[in-house]
Amino acid sequence: MKIKKNIVLNRSNKKPIVIDTFYLENRLNQPIVLFAHGYKGFKDWGPWNLMAETIAKAGICFIKFNFSHNGGTIENPIDFPDLEAFGNNNYTKELDDLDNVISWIKEEFHQSSNIHNNKICLVGHSRGGGIAILKASEDTRINSLITLASVCDFGKRTATTGDLNQWREKGVKYVLNGRTKQKMPHYYQFYEDFKANEERLHIKSAMKQIEIPTLIIHGDNDTSVSIDEAKELHRWNPKSELTIIEGADHVFNTKHPWNANILSLELEKVSRLIISFASSK
Repeated sequence: MKIKKNIVLNRSNKKPIVIDTFYLENRLNQPIVLFAHGYKGFKDWGPWNLMAETIAKAGICFIKFNFSHNGGTIENPIDFPDLEAFGNNNYTKELDDLDNVISWIKEEFHQSSNIHNNKICLVGHSRGGGIAILKASEDTRINSLITLASVCDFGKRTATTGDLNQWREKGVKYVLNGRTKQKMPHYYQFYEDFKANEERLHIKSAMKQIEIPTLIIHGDNDTSVSIDEAKELHRWNPKSELTIIEGADHVFNTKHPWNANILSLELEKVSRLIISFASSK
C-alpha cells in the first residue's frame, strides 16, 4: 500500500491544507473516498488512519484532510495548536477548502492508472456530514455521498448556542474542549458568515436537491447528534439509503487516541458499508 501523509496543498492568500492519501500500488482504476472530519475533529483523530487503511486494502483510494482552520498546523496537524485559526473558521471556509481538495485530486491523479479520479465518493462525519451534503448538492464532480452521524441543520447550532447579544458585544465566545481542556474560541464572524450565506448553508434544501446515490449511516446510541437527524435527512431525500448501526455512539464506539490495531465492531461495519457503496456506485 502506498501511504502519503501530510501532503501540503498551498493556496494563494489562504491557509494551506494538509492531506493524506492511501491506495494500492498494484490495482488499476481505484475509486476514491474523500473523507471530511467534523467539529473539533482532525484527519488523524482516533482510528481514522486505521479506517483509511482498511478501506484502501479493499481497493479504494482513501483521501482525508484537515480543514484549513480546524486548529491544526502543517507542523502539528493533530489537535489544536492554532486556536486563532479555529476561532476564525466557518462553514463557507470549509466548503471552499473541500472545493480546493477536490480540484487537487482531479489534478494530482489526472494521469494515474491506479486512481479513477472521476469516481469520487464524498464521506462526511458529524458537521463534516453537513458540509458534504451541501457540497454534493452543488458540485457535479462528486459521484456519490455518505454521511456518518451527520447533522441535519446548521441554523439551530449557529444561532441558539448561548447569548447572541453577548457574543456580538464581546466578539468571541469560548467552548471548553473536554479532552484537551483548551478554551476554544468562536469569533462572531462565524455567525455573520452564516447569516450572509444562510440560503447556501441550508442542509434541508441541499438534501432535497441531491440526485446522486446517497447513504446515511448513524448509530442508535449517538448522544451528540440524535438519530432523528438521520431520519430527517432520509425523509428529505427518500431515494437515499438509511443504515442504523445498533449500539453505536457518535464516533462508532471509538475514541482518541485509538491504540488498538483493529477497529471497533461498529466502525468495522461502517467501513464495510463504505467499501460496498463506494465500489458499486
